[in-house]
Amino acid sequence: MTIRLLTAATLLAASLIPMRAEALDAPKGEVILTVTAPKLEHPNVDGTAQFDRAMLEALDGRTGRMETPWTEGSVSFSGPLLRAVLDAAGAHGTSLKVIALNDYAADVPMEDATAIDTMLATRMDGEPMSVRDKGPLFLVYPFDKDPGLFNEKYFSRSVWQIKTIEVSE
Repeated sequence: MTIRLLTAATLLAASLIPMRAEALDAPKGEVILTVTAPKLEHPNVDGTAQFDRAMLEALDGRTGRMETPWTEGSVSFSGPLLRAVLDAAGAHGTSLKVIALNDYAADVPMEDATAIDTMLATRMDGEPMSVRDKGPLFLVYPFDKDPGLFNEKYFSRSVWQIKTIEVSE
């Protein structure tokens, strides 16, 4: 009886200990996203978290069919949830600066990643997004799930051709 109680107590205690997240592997393909933060828990290249397409597409994501101001008709976007990317990098803070290839940048509150199912779309209608088609990454809000997001406030945060996300405390 005592051994069973001790075993049960040990298993319970072990289940209460937070599991350490897996280290982030180095990218094997072309780097399409770099995440920086003052305290990055899972850097993989020179203190940053760098991702290739395969790494991003392996993360928890979503697909949504929607209309946007930048596309013609209803299109399907798919890619990792923004919060999954930040979790993989171990990036925590209060705000994000999302920077495009042409250095256009938008400030995005961290709540947009944690409370809204925003995604970093890697595919449009099932095809990898090219730079010509707003790729390789496009910050897409879930307009399909919440029509209340379909306004200028969120349009201005919907950066395409993303290359970097800087997390601030």
